[in-house]
Amino acid sequence: MRVLLTTWGSRGDVEPLAALAVGLRGLGAQVRVCAPPDEEFATLLARVGVPLVPLGPTVRSVVAGPKPPTAADAFRLAPELVAARFDTLTAAAEGCDALLATGLMPAGARDVAEKLGIPYVLACFHVLGLPSRHFRPGARPGTPSPPEETDNRVLWEQDAQRVNALYGEALNSGRAAIGLPPVENVRDHVLTGRPWLAADATLCPAQGMTDLDVVQTGAWILPDDRPLPDALEAFLDAGEPPVYVGFGSMAAHAPQGIARVAVEACRAHGRRVVLARGWAGLAPVDDADDCFAVGEVNQQALFRRVAAVVHHGGAGTTTTAARAGAPQVVVPRIADQPHWAARVAELGIGAAHHDPTPTVDSLSAALATALTPGTLARARTVAGTIRTDGATVAAKLLLDLAGRERPLVAP
Repeated sequence: MRVLLTTWGSRGDVEPLAALAVGLRGLGAQVRVCAPPDEEFATLLARVGVPLVPLGPTVRSVVAGPKPPTAADAFRLAPELVAARFDTLTAAAEGCDALLATGLMPAGARDVAEKLGIPYVLACFHVLGLPSRHFRPGARPGTPSPPEETDNRVLWEQDAQRVNALYGEALNSGRAAIGLPPVENVRDHVLTGRPWLAADATLCPAQGMTDLDVVQTGAWILPDDRPLPDALEAFLDAGEPPVYVGFGSMAAHAPQGIARVAVEACRAHGRRVVLARGWAGLAPVDDADDCFAVGEVNQQALFRRVAAVVHHGGAGTTTTAARAGAPQVVVPRIADQPHWAARVAELGIGAAHHDPTPTVDSLSAALATALTPGTLARARTVAGTIRTDGATVAAKLLLDLAGRERPLVAP
């Protein structure tokens, strides 16, 4: 059986697909992955023996400029990605028995699956993009907050109109070109009535959060047995556990001056720092030996050896830190990150720093919460509840779906 997996987004969108690919191969399936052609994503997939089929532009070229992308950038990118999906996925899905899509609004993926007559699944890593009576659409940078009395149903209808404006013309043009009728609601068409939620039930409970029939598989975690670099091992062994500070794929969205603020806040607690460069290019602020900068490393191993993790609140980083039992300080910037920050605080496994501009004092105060013995004890307790079999669960469901909807033909 052959399965096509596709996404367009940051590492947090690509790495779970690598985990799912491993799970599928373990069950005897052949897997193809269509993803952005960033070098680090190709390296990541090569590590697990899955070649990357390039889809669209690199993510770094879109998000790593000096300023965050604008609305005009979004209106240029959306039709480009739709066209890329029709072209790339049509070729890549040939001979496949199922197609699973995730990442930035994958308009075009379901349509290719429809034309080929194979099952389609939409997967997401949080519930904030799923329509619901119970909560409002996720706040977006640059958009004013609606009045509190505004009906959530009205807001979700406005959200659907926004998605139509971005993707509707390109999607329906692509559908017409392959002989399919137009769709009226792009968002609901992409999401389907039964999306999959690849998130841990403790960290991201779905019950009552959306009106859709969500299938929660658990997080898709890619096992990582890579050793830490020797120099990092030496730094870790040279003193008490340091604080990890990293903002992943946040580039222009990273807080201004966060490296200096974070280092000084950690020093206020007598803590050393492991500073992850990430796409923002964070770097030590001086030559002191209490700060060590790293590139891409095995976070699963590293987080088990730090006193706390200060990060942006990506789904993957939050889950990895929670699984390691490391207290967290989340400084959310965009999209689903405030949700993860709130969950960390609600669970008592760390602190949420919702002010988008941390100061030394404010970040030090958040660290004071994270570094208490009580927070550490709670983090270790919650770590024991995090399931690690989500990718296997999803792989079995996907192959079962493909087998039921497109029976295998005996050779």
